[in-house]
Formats: sequence, C-alpha cells, structure tokens
Amino acid sequence: MIIIGIDPGKGGAIAVWNGGIDRIVKCPDSPEKMADEIRKIKKYKNIVAYLERVHAFPTDGRSSAFKFGMNYGEWIGILASMRIETVLVTPQKWMKHFKEKLNIKLPKEKPQRKRKLKEIASQYTDKKITLYNADAILIAVYGFVQQTNREEE
Repeated sequence: MIIIGIDPGKGGAIAVWNGGIDRIVKCPDSPEKMADEIRKIKKYKNIVAYLERVHAFPTDGRSSAFKFGMNYGEWIGILASMRIETVLVTPQKWMKHFKEKLNIKLPKEKPQRKRKLKEIASQYTDKKITLYNADAILIAVYGFVQQTNREEE
C-alpha cells in the first residue's frame, strides 16, 4: 500500500510512504507540477492520499486566504481526477495520534510546535527533515497506521 501525505500549503510538502518514507517533495508551485508529482506516484497500485484538511485563519489577509484555498482545492481536484482515494484529515486529528502514541504534549506556540513535529518526523525517515516537510511526513505515517488498522478490522 502506498500512502501519500500532503500538507497542502505553499510552504508544505508531499511525502510518500512505500514501506517507509520513500519520497519527499516540497509542494510544487503550479497545478501542472502538482499533477506531475502525483503521476510519478500513480504508477503504483493501491494508493491512498491523506490530505490535511485545513482552512484559512481569520488573521490571514484576503489575498493569502484565497491563494491558500486555491492550493487546497487544486490538490482535491488533482487527486479526484486521477481517481486516488483521498482521506481528509484535520491537523488536530493526526497530531493527536502522535501525542497519544508518544505520550507528549505539543507546544501551543506554532514555531515551537513545528520544531517538535520536525523532531518527531525524524524518527520515521533518514531523509532530510525540514520545517516545510515534517507535517507531510507525519501525515503519511498517520495514514499508513490508519490504513493498516482498517485492513486488520
């Protein structure tokens, strides 16, 4: 089973679980490049994408909120057009998984939380972990655990 973890923001990434974290790519800057990345993965069978279900914040400016929503919608459209099963998962849900698994509390402040998530992500791969790809890696790992649990039921 191949799991694609997607942190859909422009500062996000795509991580692919294929028996472990196999590939990590910074979020492409156009829908065409986004689709190209998914096509590279599409050669495999039995793919499920876990897309972080996010929304703009009230403090975001109209322009940035619109761009953020466009990027999220483009991911949904690309995955649907390629007939890839997609599970939308909130940040709270996938983060809760790691908090419970590791018996930790994540910092409330975003910079400290991002650093902690980067540290956790480094436990799942020997590839270079950055602040932009840590969430995608953890979303892919979360997706793998969820799919494994589904298959065992």
